[in-house]
Amino acid sequence: MGPITFTLTGVLVALLVIVLMQLFKKQPAPPAAPVEDLANLQPAQARAGDVISVVGVGDNMTDLEFTSDRCTWYQAGQHNWFELSGPYHERRVAMRVDADSDQPVRISTEAHQPTLEDLGLSEEDLAQMDERQNTADDFNFDGKAWNYRLSREVQSTRSDQPQPVGFYCWEFQEQNGSGLLSLRKEQAEPFVVTRYRGIPAADVTIYRGTKS
Repeated sequence: MGPITFTLTGVLVALLVIVLMQLFKKQPAPPAAPVEDLANLQPAQARAGDVISVVGVGDNMTDLEFTSDRCTWYQAGQHNWFELSGPYHERRVAMRVDADSDQPVRISTEAHQPTLEDLGLSEEDLAQMDERQNTADDFNFDGKAWNYRLSREVQSTRSDQPQPVGFYCWEFQEQNGSGLLSLRKEQAEPFVVTRYRGIPAADVTIYRGTKS
């Protein structure tokens, strides 16, 4: 075996050693997941099982406090939001969180939600608004003007139900106010109206629950 062969063998052995060293080299640990600041959870971080407290919007101007027993995620095209709801004084209340909205946090606390008839609207009225898609459309309810905001197909997924649900939705924004009326229509079901009011995110305190 000549000197060139010895040299090539030595180089190959050195390369093999380097490769083996790299294979057995200790891999760096993955970065640690960020630790939640449980004392300062924001509404967008809330989830099912959390206790939600809102300053001064409960009955008789008390703080509203409820345990969110379910979360519903909504998708309308590229627009996404979610809603947490739970029992409060023998009725269901909800907090809606919509990061893309000019009013990111809204609540619904009314014991009796309005009906389509209460709003003074008919199904034909809504069909015409949907066809026009005109944000100048409005109507009066409860002494206030409500401007057409949108109407579109929505897919919703609820944390306690296995299958998503589709429905059509109309939304109206209170003129010069933070109120929102959401009208939902599932196939072969009556209209469901939900009235929300906007609140400052700073008025919401989230206490992390154990339910994921």
